[in-house]
Amino acid sequence: MSVARELIIEIVEDPECGYRARALGEGIFTHGADLDELRANTRDAVDAYYEEHERPLITRLHFLRDEVLTW
Repeated sequence: MSVARELIIEIVEDPECGYRARALGEGIFTHGADLDELRANTRDAVDAYYEEHERPLITRLHFLRDEVLTW
C-alpha cells in the first residue's frame, strides 16, 4: 500500500467554536477556539486516524473564507 503524499484539511471560521477543520476524502474532523488550538487538535486528529506508517507525508491546512457582496 502506498502512502498518500499530502492530506488537505479545509479550515473555516465558525462563530460558535472558533474554527472547524475537515480533511478532504477522509473522516477527520476537529475544531479549535483559536488557531493554536486548531493546529494542536488537527495533529491529534490526524495521529488518531492514521497508523504511524500510513500517515501522509504532508498535512496542508487550507483556509476558506466566505465574502458576501451586497448592493
